Amino acid sequence: MNVAIVKYNAGNIYSVVNALQRLGVEPTLTDNPEELQRADRVVFPGQGEASTAMRYLREHGLDRVIKELQQPVLGICIGQQLLCSHSEEGDTDCIGIFPVEVKRFMPTRHEEKVPCMGWQQLHDTKSPLLEGIGDAPYVYFVHSFYVPVCEWTIATAHYITPYSAAIRKGNFTATQFHPEKSGKVGEQILRNFLEL
Repeated sequence: MNVAIVKYNAGNIYSVVNALQRLGVEPTLTDNPEELQRADRVVFPGQGEASTAMRYLREHGLDRVIKELQQPVLGICIGQQLLCSHSEEGDTDCIGIFPVEVKRFMPTRHEEKVPCMGWQQLHDTKSPLLEGIGDAPYVYFVHSFYVPVCEWTIATAHYITPYSAAIRKGNFTATQFHPEKSGKVGEQILRNFLEL
């Protein structure tokens, strides 16, 4: 299977490469539009800042390429947020697959720290992507911004407020958490994505 990972100025991409290699897949890390279009699956991962990431994607025409992909696409962490229409982070217009605004966590108590960092449970899971992971499994998050619960939500988590842990629309699926850092549960999710 030909799996392409979108290469752009975001961190944490190599942990996704390693996770896919553990599943027997040798992914291609690329910012080449033709390679992305030819791939059987595309993964859009990363950690970083929305406005900087979108600037790079626009300068390389990758925002348009990603929007037009027809094969299964998996966004991870900031990859999920950039698939939305707008982010409060840097007041940034994003790719716009999901017509949702990404919000910043607003702590209401002293013990609510931002970024949200660590293991949280998934709830209300409903998607082939999330099959075989058990009831309310724990997955790993690191984020200061979130996608509100919306009509495309396929899993929720709760930190300060309920939010979308995963979303899906057409061939685009995305997770706020890091499946590549979420042990056996994350491995199953990546395997499910490869089998979609």
